[in-house]
Amino acid sequence: MRISFTLLASILLLTFSLQAQNSPQAQRPSISSVAIESDPEVDGEVINDIIWKEIAPITSLTQVTPNYGMPMSEQTHIRLAYTNKTLYVAVVCFDRTPEALVVSDSRRDANLNDDDSFLFIFDTYNDQQNGFLFGTNPDGMQYDAQIDNEGEGNFSNNRQQGGVVGGTNINWDASWEVKTQRGDYGWSAEFAIPLKSLRFTPGENKTWGINFQRNIAKNSEVAYWASLPLGFDIKRLSMAGKMNGMSLKNPKNLKVLPYIIGQVIRDKATSPITKSTRGDVGADIKYSLTPGLTLDLTYNTDFAQVEVDEQQVNLDRFNLFFPEKRAFFLENAGQFGVGSPGEVDLFFSRRIGIGEDGELVPIIGGGRVSGKIGQTNVGLLNMVTEAVPEDAISRNNFSVARVNHDFSTSRSSLGAIFVGKNALDDGNDHYNQVFALDGKLGLGKKADLSGFLSKSNSPGIAENDHAFQLKANYNWDGWRLSAGYTEVGEGFNPEVGFLMRTAFKKKDFLIFNQWRTGKQGPLFELRPHVSCFSYHDFDNRLISRFLHVDNHWVWPSGFEIHTGVNFRTEGVFTPFSLSGVSVPEGEYNHQELQFVLQTNANEAVYFYNRSVIGGYYGGDRIQLRNSLNIRVGDKFIAALNMDYNKLKLPNGDINAIISSTRLTYSFNPKMFLQSLIQYNNVTNITSVNARFGLLQTANAGLFVVLNIVRDTDFDDPLNNQVFSVKYSYQFDLL
Repeated sequence: MRISFTLLASILLLTFSLQAQNSPQAQRPSISSVAIESDPEVDGEVINDIIWKEIAPITSLTQVTPNYGMPMSEQTHIRLAYTNKTLYVAVVCFDRTPEALVVSDSRRDANLNDDDSFLFIFDTYNDQQNGFLFGTNPDGMQYDAQIDNEGEGNFSNNRQQGGVVGGTNINWDASWEVKTQRGDYGWSAEFAIPLKSLRFTPGENKTWGINFQRNIAKNSEVAYWASLPLGFDIKRLSMAGKMNGMSLKNPKNLKVLPYIIGQVIRDKATSPITKSTRGDVGADIKYSLTPGLTLDLTYNTDFAQVEVDEQQVNLDRFNLFFPEKRAFFLENAGQFGVGSPGEVDLFFSRRIGIGEDGELVPIIGGGRVSGKIGQTNVGLLNMVTEAVPEDAISRNNFSVARVNHDFSTSRSSLGAIFVGKNALDDGNDHYNQVFALDGKLGLGKKADLSGFLSKSNSPGIAENDHAFQLKANYNWDGWRLSAGYTEVGEGFNPEVGFLMRTAFKKKDFLIFNQWRTGKQGPLFELRPHVSCFSYHDFDNRLISRFLHVDNHWVWPSGFEIHTGVNFRTEGVFTPFSLSGVSVPEGEYNHQELQFVLQTNANEAVYFYNRSVIGGYYGGDRIQLRNSLNIRVGDKFIAALNMDYNKLKLPNGDINAIISSTRLTYSFNPKMFLQSLIQYNNVTNITSVNARFGLLQTANAGLFVVLNIVRDTDFDDPLNNQVFSVKYSYQFDLL
C-alpha cells in the first residue's frame, strides 16, 4: 500500500511536469553589468546624480497582484553598477500620490509586504536555488535575508518575533548601506553593498541570477522584473533574470565582535530577597576563507538580547515546537537543515545551549565553516557546552558536518549530513550520532521529487533506528499538488534533532488552486484546497487522521474569509493527560468547523481571527485565536494576541488562555524599544520581556533587557527579575 501510494503520486506529478515542458515559457530577461571607476555618493538622490544619468534604467515591471500580467501602474527606474569593492543599486519609485506612501515598520528586517517597498535578489552562483535578498521602504529601513532552496521551508518573517528553519533566513545580516529620499515624484533609494558581504565565485565574465520587486501598498500591488506565475515570489530563483559580464576579484573580510555584559538577578519570592550580580565578556570572529566560504568562531557565547519564547499550552499528545531565535545558529541555518521542518528535524540547534525544560546551558565556544565551493554547499559546526550539575546536564560536544551539491541546470541537489553529540565528563560514555542522505530531483520548472534517508546510532538501540521521507510536488500557475510518505522507526533517536512524534508511518497529500476571478463578480481571488495526513504505528494502527477541506474568499480590498471543515480521527492506545484531565484509550472520530477572518494588513488597524468549533477526544472544543495590530505612523506598533481553548471532555473541562501584548517603538531603523508581555492561565505565569536596542549593525550595539517571570499562584510563588546590559561592537579589520 505504501509503495503503490507513493508511486501513484510520483507518476501523477511526473505527468504534470512532462505536460508542462510542452508549453513554451517566457524568455527570462537579461541585462549587462556596468563597471564604474568612481563611487556614487550614497544619499538617496538618484534623479540628478551624474553617474546614474549615464546608465540606462530598467523600466519594465509586470504585475502579479492585482492585475496579473499587466504593466505596473507607476513607473519604476532601476540602475545597477559596480566597482572592484562595491555593488550599487539605485531605484526611483515614481508615485502620483506620494502623500499616500505607506511605511508600517522601521525596524531592521521587518516585513516589507505591507509597505511601499523595493526589493531585489542576487543568485551569485547562478545555481537557481540560493541567493541574497535586499530591500527597503521610503524611510530607509534595511532588510536582508539569505535564501536557500528557493525559499522553501518553514520560517518566520519577523526577527523580533520568531526564528527560521531553512528556506528564508532573515537573520543573515550583512554590512551594507541604504539611503532614501522622498519628493513630489515619489521616492528613491540608493544601495551600497560591499562585495565582501556576499558570497560568489571570482573571475571574468560571470553571470548572476537577479530579480526586482516593487510593492505599492495603497493598491496592494506587487510587480516583478522577471515575471512569475501565480503562487511564486521573488525567491523563485529558477525563474529569475540574468545579469551578465560580471568581472569580480577576491575581497578580504575579517570581522571581530567582542561583547561585555553585566546582569543584576533578583529572586523576590525568597525571604530575604536573593540578589546577585554577574559580568562577563566574549567575542565572535568572522573571516572569509574564500569569497564563498566563511569561518565563524565564538567564545563564551551569549544571547541575552534575544527575545524570549512565546508561551504555548500543549493540548495534544505530541511535542511542542519552539523556533530558534539566536543569531549565531540562524546564520546559514538553511545549509544545515535536513528532514521535514517542524516534524522531523535531523539537526535542531536549540539542543545546543538550551536544556529539555528550557533552562540555559552555558556555551563555552565553538566554530562554524559554511558557504560554497563551486556548486557544493559546505557546513561544518562544532560547539562545546558547560556542565550544569543541578540540572543533571553534563559537558557536551556537538558536531555537524553537511555537504550538498546543487545541479543548477535541473533544480536538483544531492547531499549528506552527520550530526553527533558526545558527553565529555569523565566516566560518561554517552554518545548519539545521526547519518543521512537527502536530495531533490527537479522535473522541469514545475515539479520535483525530494526526500531523505537517515539512521541514528545510540548505546542500547540496535534496530528500527531509521527515518526516511519521499515527497512529490507540482507548483505552477496557481496549482499546488503534493503527496508524500514519511517513516520514523521506533528506535530512531536524534538527540540533537526534533521529533514532533516518535515511531510513525505518515501519508499526506495536498491539492490547492489559486484562481483569479478576473473581476467577474465582487471577489478578487478564490483558493479552494483539500489536504489530508494520516499517522499509523508499526502495528498498522491508526494514530491520527486529519482531512481539511477549505476555500479562501479574497476581496480586492485585501479582506479575506476562509471557510473550512475538518474531519479528525485520533486513536489512543495508552491513556494520557491533557492539562490534568485524563483521556482514556479509544478511537475518537470528530468533525470541526473552521472559520478565518482577516482584514487588509496594509491598513493602520489589522484584525485576524481563527475559530475552530467541533468535537475533541470524546468531548467538545472551541478554539479562538485573535490578533489585533495597531500601527500609529511608522514608529509605533501594538500587537494584541489571545489564544483561547475551551474543552469539555468526558473526564473534565479545560479553559486555557494565553494572552500577549507586543509593543514596539522604532526611533529610527537602528534604535528601537520593544516589550512582550504574556500571561498563561494554565501555568499561572506572567512574563515581561522589555528590550532597548541601539544598533551599530544588525547584531552589534547596545542592548538593555529586562526579564520578569512571576507566578500568580501564591501557594507556589515565583518572582524572578533579570536586568541585563550588553554592549558589542563590530570591528572590520580587512
